[in-house]
This record gives sequence, structure tokens and C-alpha cells, in this order.
Amino acid sequence: MKFRFNRKQLCIPYAAFLVLFVIAPLVVIVYYAFTNGQGNFTIDNLTGFFSSTNTLGTLVYSFALAICTTLLCLAIAYPTAYILARSNFRKKYVLLMLFILPMWINFTLRITALKEILSVLEGNISAYPFLNSVIGMTYDFLPFMILPLYTSLLKLDKNLMEAAQDLGANKFIVFLRVTLPLSVPGIISGVTMVLLPSMTNYVVLDMLYNSTYIMGSLIGSYFSAYDWNNGSMISLVLLVIIFIVTLVTNRFSDKDDNGGREAIL
Repeated sequence: MKFRFNRKQLCIPYAAFLVLFVIAPLVVIVYYAFTNGQGNFTIDNLTGFFSSTNTLGTLVYSFALAICTTLLCLAIAYPTAYILARSNFRKKYVLLMLFILPMWINFTLRITALKEILSVLEGNISAYPFLNSVIGMTYDFLPFMILPLYTSLLKLDKNLMEAAQDLGANKFIVFLRVTLPLSVPGIISGVTMVLLPSMTNYVVLDMLYNSTYIMGSLIGSYFSAYDWNNGSMISLVLLVIIFIVTLVTNRFSDKDDNGGREAIL
């Protein structure tokens, strides 16, 4: 006998995964966020979030760290991806793999090695917590910025650049008016992949000098102290912020992807 499955039946495993590992945990987080220790409904956790100077300060610090990390990753990744995508190197895929290769190495080993390098260069790395945090985050997330930029630049139509040069535009104008607008979707994708995780990835900071500055470590400290209510509320607020940022960046990405060619003109 032959068994035939329709599309609805094939969706069952994915639906079960979605319910068990996405919806159910989210429901638990929402429940604890709006209840107290006795299980009674309350909004004190929400008001406490916006009235706590420690929490708001940590949120601002996390945003500043994430923004600086993203900008540094973009400043390094864009020229790298541009050179790799537009060059005629026969072994450019090998060069690309050199940037991706650190992702294959154990995370603990990579950060420990970076810590030793910073210790040799600076002596006391605790004297520059913000700078070293940005360096550590950049080292960890740089491949996630290079890959979408490289893919976006690789797909660009070379005929558009040649046409711009035939019309009298120099290389700088071609880059500014053609290459850069058409690569915006790759920029937005890379920014999203770096900005949002770097707000919560406290492991890098903990391994460098046991810092508890950013939102991820703050959430972890609440759950470690068995204060699931405040920890869940902070997680929920951060989830809403991430959702808004993702929604905004996706709209910009769709707009630039659909109207990139019109923007050149």
C-alpha cells in the first residue's frame, strides 16, 4: 500500500514544534510577567520595569553597546564583502571562508583567546569595559554581517554599474548612486542579525571580566534568584522591542528591495 500525504498532514510536525517550543514558552513568560509570587494578576512588574533606574540604565547601556557593535561590524564587513564580491580573485571563496572559519571553533575557546590577546595589549582589560565589550561582540558577530552583505553585493547587476560609467559617472558616484542603494537590503539584514543578539549576549562579557551590564545578564540574574515574575516581564518587554525593530527593518528592506532601481534614477 502506498501512503499519500497532503500538505496539511505534512504541516503537522511543524505545527507541533511551533506549539511546544514557541507558543507554549511564550505563554509561560506572559503568565509570569503579569502575576506575582502568589499567582495573582498584577501590573507591578510592568510599572517596576519603567520605574527602576537600574533596569532602564541597563537597557540604555545594552542599546549603546549593540549600536556601537553594529556600526563597527558594518564598517569592517562592508569593505570586506565589497572587495570579495566585486574582485576577480580566483580563490575569493577561500578568503570568505577565512572570515567564517572562527564560527566553527568552540565559542569558549575563541573568547578565551581574545581575552588573552587583550590582556597582552592592554594589561588590565577591566580598565576598558565598554571598549572590550564592543571588541568581543564584534569578533563574535562579524561573520553574521559579512555573509548577507556579500550575498547582496554578489547579486548586483554589473550592467547597471557599466551603464553608469558610460554615462560619465566616476567610481565614487557609481558606488554612491548604484551600489550602495542596491545593497541596502543586505545592510539591513546584517544589522538585524547583529544588533538584536548583541543586546542580550552576556556570555562574551561574563567571559571577559564577569560583567552584568546588559539585558541578557539582568534577565539571567532574576531567574537565578527565582524571581521569575520580574525576569519574565523584562524578557517580554525586550521581546516587544525586538519585534518592533524587526518590523521596522523589514519594511525598509522591502521598500529598498522593490524600489532600489528607481532610487538610482
